[in-house]
Parts: sequence; C-alpha cells; structure tokens
Amino acid sequence: MKSRSILVVDDDPRMRRLLRRCFEGDGFLVFEAERKADVLRFLAEEAIDLITLDIGLGHESGLTIAQDIRKVSDVPIIIVTAKDDVIDRVVGLEIGADDYICKPFHVRELIARVHALLRRAEHHPTLAERPSDTADAEAVYRFGDLTFDPGTLELRGKGGDLTDMTTADIKLLTVFLQRPKRALSRDQIMTLMNGQSWSPLDRTIDNQIARLRKKLERDPSHPDLIKTIRGVGYMLATDVRKEPA
Repeated sequence: MKSRSILVVDDDPRMRRLLRRCFEGDGFLVFEAERKADVLRFLAEEAIDLITLDIGLGHESGLTIAQDIRKVSDVPIIIVTAKDDVIDRVVGLEIGADDYICKPFHVRELIARVHALLRRAEHHPTLAERPSDTADAEAVYRFGDLTFDPGTLELRGKGGDLTDMTTADIKLLTVFLQRPKRALSRDQIMTLMNGQSWSPLDRTIDNQIARLRKKLERDPSHPDLIKTIRGVGYMLATDVRKEPA
C-alpha cells in the first residue's frame, strides 16, 4: 500500500524536523517547504495528501499561501501555529483551511487530527474531480433570486452578477442547498462542511454564517434566506430547485 504524503510548511527547521519525525514514525512520506514557491511546486509535482501550514513564514503569510493553495487544490490543510488568535483562526478556516492547532501541541493529537482529515477527504471530491461529477456539473441550484452552479462553483444574482465566494462560503452554502428548510445545529454544519471538531464556545460557524449572509441577503441584519433557529442553529428557509445548467 502506498504511503500517504504530508507537506510540512514552516520556516523553522527545528519544527520541520519535529514534524518529520512525528509523521515518518506514523508511516507517512514527508516533504518540507518554507516558501510559497516550494509549496506550489510540490503540489504540481507530487501527490500530496495533506499540508501542515504555519501562519508566520518570515516575509510570507501562511494565510496567503492557503488562499493560493485553494485556487489549485482541495488538499486538506491543518494550520499549525504559535498564534492563538481567534481572528487568525476564523480567517484561516474561511479561506479554506480544514483544521487549526496551536503550538505547543501534543504529537498524538496532531496525528489523530491528520488521520481524521484524511478519512474525511476520501469522501469529498477534489477540484479536479468536480467538473466530471455529472450529478452536479450538469445541474444548478436556484433559490430566491440566486443561482449556484456546482460545476463552476459560481454564485450569480438575479441579473447574472457574479458574487465573490471563498472555499468556506461554497462549502457552507452547499450544506444548506442540499438540505433546504431543515434546521441544522452548529455541530451538524461543522461536520457536514469538513467534519471539524466543534465546541459550544466555538463561534466559527456563526462568523461564517454572518459573512455568507452578507453575500446572499438583501438585508443581512434581517435575513430572509438563512434563518436563525433559536436553540437549534440555522436553516435555509426557502425552496431550492435543481435544474439543468
């Protein structure tokens, strides 16, 4: 059986060595990078199964690198950083990172998170696979005055105007479009998006809902589409039609 591969992105050689030993001891093939150019080169040349990514990389931002990765790949990303900042965490998840762990961390916890993400990734289509998925590529979702095309990952308004959507926006919107008029808890939404762990104190989903509302609603302060269901979570409160593209 072919070993799974992990790309460790960190500008600290000591941390790269620590993670290499950690992952190789668990049977992974490990690559190392400290600059965006190297990250993109490895993605183009190697079959990378998961990336651990530090936020602070000298003169480069790990968050910017995560954005660039998401333009070409859906490879799972775990942000590994010493910055325990909720804003960085929310931004990282919004632009497409799948998990977040702060230094110092327990090696077994990191390994467990890696295995959990890899298991979930087996059940999610990659960017390269999506256009060939005939179930979605040949149909669009219509709801309210909006149209979402899963084949092109584009959201358009009534007049055809294109709405800028992040990877996190698309994942969250897809969860709702596939379950219209169904109340979903924050835990369910987090699991359906990527299976990320959630705690009652975690406001990640609330922040993502607020940002998605700004892109969908006429008046985000009085939403008509994504309703808050008190004591439960959220619901897409409109009919959804799936029609040929």
